[in-house]
Amino acid sequence: MTPWNPKIELMPKEELDKLQLKSLKALVYRLYDFSRFYHDRMDAAGVSPLDIRTLDDATKLPFMVKKDLREIPMDQLFMVSNRELVRFHASSGTTGVPTIVGYTQNDVTNWSESVARGLAAAGLGQDDILQVAYTYGLFTGGLGLHYGAERLGATVVPASTGNSERQLDMIKRLGVTAIACTPSYLMHLGEVAGKIGMDFRRDTKLRTGILGAEPWSEGMRSRMEEKLGVKAINIYGTSELSGPLWCECTEQDGMHVWRDQTLIEVIDSKSGERLGPGEKGELVITMLLKEAVPIVRYRTGDIATVDEEECECGRTHPRLGRITGRVDDMLIIRGINVFPSQIEYVLMQNPELGNEFQIVVERKGALDDLLVKVELKPESFIDNVAKMECLREKITSKIRNTLSIAAEVELVEPNTLPRFEGKAKRVVDRRRL
Repeated sequence: MTPWNPKIELMPKEELDKLQLKSLKALVYRLYDFSRFYHDRMDAAGVSPLDIRTLDDATKLPFMVKKDLREIPMDQLFMVSNRELVRFHASSGTTGVPTIVGYTQNDVTNWSESVARGLAAAGLGQDDILQVAYTYGLFTGGLGLHYGAERLGATVVPASTGNSERQLDMIKRLGVTAIACTPSYLMHLGEVAGKIGMDFRRDTKLRTGILGAEPWSEGMRSRMEEKLGVKAINIYGTSELSGPLWCECTEQDGMHVWRDQTLIEVIDSKSGERLGPGEKGELVITMLLKEAVPIVRYRTGDIATVDEEECECGRTHPRLGRITGRVDDMLIIRGINVFPSQIEYVLMQNPELGNEFQIVVERKGALDDLLVKVELKPESFIDNVAKMECLREKITSKIRNTLSIAAEVELVEPNTLPRFEGKAKRVVDRRRL
């Protein structure tokens, strides 16, 4: 498809190298000269701006991790004053503490540019109507796709999440041609459509799905395209960086990462050493143009590969392969990040509960279901059904309020959950993607 920004997207690799190195040097000088936090961190790593002479020298810079963004005071991480900020976004956090990211107008513009390029690569244009069925609000998914689509010149339906029959009605009545949502939700919409006698091919103009925010496989893509007649396009982003950022093109062979905005690496998650093109490892990202909250060598925890070869579509930027897993124990349920530590945090606030719990994830139909089994303390285990149900509902409500997702809670007798020598196996993931 025609590039959104041909000058950048088709730029020869040698010129991209020069542009990327120029931006990297400018970023490092800015951080070292104007941020006490970054200055001290680089000094501790024994690196100064003068050491960054080539792109490979980026490996001398220290890593950033999610803990940095969550625990370091905002006034140390933010590089601009409040009057320069135009927006905040936040992640859910792993223990109720969100990761806050701020944006200047230039940050929002660059983010929208990145998404617009990706949507154009996926085949969308000014004649398209994109229904955004990601959550709007502090979560970056909804507004990220919204602003990117508007920058592209497409028409946006800001549907947000839920109310599936209404979503289907809008797709049909408004002539929606593309939808942005989680892959499992698009499959769910297909099931709901079948129940009301609606066929995507026959009754709608929907032809493209921009799908992300949870793991999905090539097998799911094949089933989705065959069943729904919708071209399934993978998209990637994280709340800490800027939400949705990069899409596959119509070749569906990796997500194009824009080198003028981003430096990506793949490392060995244990040694921290950089790996070569095509090798599988942990994805590390540097946002070269971020003003409000610069991100340098951020360890995403996502496992993937990067292809440096020019794509068949003609774009010269590297392509990020499908995310195949994570280096930590995070689960993604219906597009929401869920950590066992989050659930443990909620459970341990209840004195009636023991220390043992188990998280069971299953895919029922097209959607993921979360079951939390937790042992009661011996003194709390009673035959009073009403009191047990009241306790179960209280814990269910606390989990929903903390995780922003519904979970079924099952209270079990003491000493009935499995025990393990060494590290406990808290998660049983029965999904088959």
